Amino acid sequence: MSSSPNHSPPGILHEYAPHLVAFEFTTPTNDPKPNTLLFVGGLTDGLHTVPYVRTLAQSLTQSPETTWSVFNLLLSSSYNGFGTQTLDTDVTEIAQCIRFIRTQLPHKATGKIVLMGHSTGSQDVLHYLYTAPSDRPQLDGAIMQAPVSDREALLVKVQEQDGTAAQNEVRGAYEQLVQMARNGPADFLLPMDLLARVGLPEKTPVTAERFWSLASPESPQRPSADDLFSSDLTDERLRETFGKVAEQNLLKGKLMVLFSGADEYLPPWVDVPGLMGRWKTAANAGAREIWDDEESAAIEGASHNVSDVGQKELVSRVSRFLARTEKQT
Repeated sequence: MSSSPNHSPPGILHEYAPHLVAFEFTTPTNDPKPNTLLFVGGLTDGLHTVPYVRTLAQSLTQSPETTWSVFNLLLSSSYNGFGTQTLDTDVTEIAQCIRFIRTQLPHKATGKIVLMGHSTGSQDVLHYLYTAPSDRPQLDGAIMQAPVSDREALLVKVQEQDGTAAQNEVRGAYEQLVQMARNGPADFLLPMDLLARVGLPEKTPVTAERFWSLASPESPQRPSADDLFSSDLTDERLRETFGKVAEQNLLKGKLMVLFSGADEYLPPWVDVPGLMGRWKTAANAGAREIWDDEESAAIEGASHNVSDVGQKELVSRVSRFLARTEKQT
């Protein structure tokens, strides 16, 4: 279903802010599409690194019936920049891109905009919607795909109980990093060898602030900013995040959630249907119901980034969600 890796898809590279770009997938004839699906990847992602994005873009742009184009957004945190950035920076840049689309692309000035995040990009989506809005533009819809907990994925590696010296080394590295992050200044760069031992990308600078946010050592009692999806978070915490979305009024339409049924980063103890049920309850407890019941699901057999199995179902679900979003007033 996806293009050959060596085939460059047609598109336009937009500079939406100084040194920040977004790639818009277009038709071979560059037919204008008024509506926008704005895609944000996860840790270490950048342009064309999530396999299903190109498949989704091809499906939308090659169909004359659809009115949507896909923007693959680059942020300061893209690729290896995640370790020195925060969710606040991400959502500020996402808002900049939306304003660019609205004001600099005339054919999209009144079109719909849906924000879609993959993995840690899902944290960006929820952070955008529930935190203090200031002057962030409204979204017509939002999608979170593979919203797994970075903290729980890290703990799986740290807490394995095989008793080997190598495992003890991993646990020791984690404890050292937590201590450094707890006591050091926010912008202190943690030792890369210790970060690599606990499974974070090699040769990537990570500040004490971002490691603390991702690892969230005081959870579930005091979760950090990045700890939005852990299965042990309290109902009270979910009301403070999912439950605030309707109140902030940054989402005109619905929130759609797609898990990957065979997600390699999802801990074995997580009850996905139960967790989604708790999120739905929290999201719908506000001023209006925002959870999308029709398309939210766990895609059977899909890997974390839906590299093969499940792409057809993902494209179908997202396409139907966009079609319904387009009709809303």
